[in-house]
Amino acid sequence: MSQITQLLKQHRRNLHTYPETAWTEFQTTWYIYQQLMTLPFKLRLGKEILNEAFVLNRDEEEVKSSTKRALNNGVPKEFIHILDEFTGVMATFETHKSGPTFVLRFDIDALPIQETEDAQHLPNLLGFRSRHDNCMHACGHDFHTAIGLVLARWISEQRAKLRGKIILLFQPAEEGSRGARAVSASGLLDEADYFAAAHVGMMARTGEVVIDPYGFLCGTKFNVDFKGRAAHCASEPEAGKNALAAACSAFMLLQGISRSSKGASRINVGKLSGGRGRNIIPDQAYMEIDLRGETTEVNDYLVKRTQEILKGTAQSLDVQLSIEDLGTVYDIKNDPELVEYLKEVASQCPLVKAVTTHSDFGGSEDASIIIKRIQQLFGKCIYFVIGADRTAGHHQPDFDADEAALEIGFEMFKGLIRKINGC
Repeated sequence: MSQITQLLKQHRRNLHTYPETAWTEFQTTWYIYQQLMTLPFKLRLGKEILNEAFVLNRDEEEVKSSTKRALNNGVPKEFIHILDEFTGVMATFETHKSGPTFVLRFDIDALPIQETEDAQHLPNLLGFRSRHDNCMHACGHDFHTAIGLVLARWISEQRAKLRGKIILLFQPAEEGSRGARAVSASGLLDEADYFAAAHVGMMARTGEVVIDPYGFLCGTKFNVDFKGRAAHCASEPEAGKNALAAACSAFMLLQGISRSSKGASRINVGKLSGGRGRNIIPDQAYMEIDLRGETTEVNDYLVKRTQEILKGTAQSLDVQLSIEDLGTVYDIKNDPELVEYLKEVASQCPLVKAVTTHSDFGGSEDASIIIKRIQQLFGKCIYFVIGADRTAGHHQPDFDADEAALEIGFEMFKGLIRKINGC
């Protein structure tokens, strides 16, 4: 096993052991900082890399409990203070030689999923399963972060040969499409001439690289509150206003929205809760809704119909309605120049066994928010897929991916830096 492979696996497994969900990645940020602090990068941390006005759907109670857990696990109190209760790292390497600014993004958050106890699951076999209840790297962001950390060390070792500026973004809160919006709105990436990001697994097998995927779904997420009036269910039910009934009605009607003939669409109510007790008319209910469309037009259609249904059910049952719009992600169109660069890099990498130009991504990515802004400022962007055999689908308790993808991902990013740098 090469030193690079060993280091990639070490980082991946350390990160997998201590996963953290969106906006709570304090221990992860500390781990990243420890790996980078001795390297020649300027580090911006936590609140420094965000526009706080664009931070959405951040649970303050969860942040507090995660901060306490991080402190108990050895993260210094002074470091938490520096972060100012936010997470993420932006590492900038300045060569002080004329050249392009290249931004590479690696997402760092995990998912609220309890990892499987199956004895044959590799993290169980080798002792690096999640030590955080109801939290797991079930999407491969531990892979992404590990690749970024080893890439940082390579950049440091190759600094005499490089030119321009390289920014490594270890981004919080990709899940739920929240982190990229706040980072992008900071303006710190506006100088980018080039941008690249990638995902492991997805629709590709180990040894395959998809250099120009399509099918990135636009998406909008809503948090919805229904407010009614509580009353005794037997002695005076007519005095109540049933918020849970409104939410359940909306749930059923949302499933019946006609799909658009203009592109693929998805509608999911991922969470529905409400009520206080069996003998009380429910005065409150809460829903989390995820909408996705193949194009902006399709997504806008779903948003319009969803809002109409929510408002209609609230009015019909005489309850109050509050809709929190968590923002929209977009489709991704790679720049042809970078597609050609990546094709050349992949063809020259002995670890890559198959180079696929187009394949359906079939999901959403909040990197699209950064990409849209950089492309509007005339920068060039690419998002690609690093194939990896999987034990289960993404976002499932028994998810694991072939660690061979780690070195392939490292080689792809490294090759892209060298190609753009001309070294």
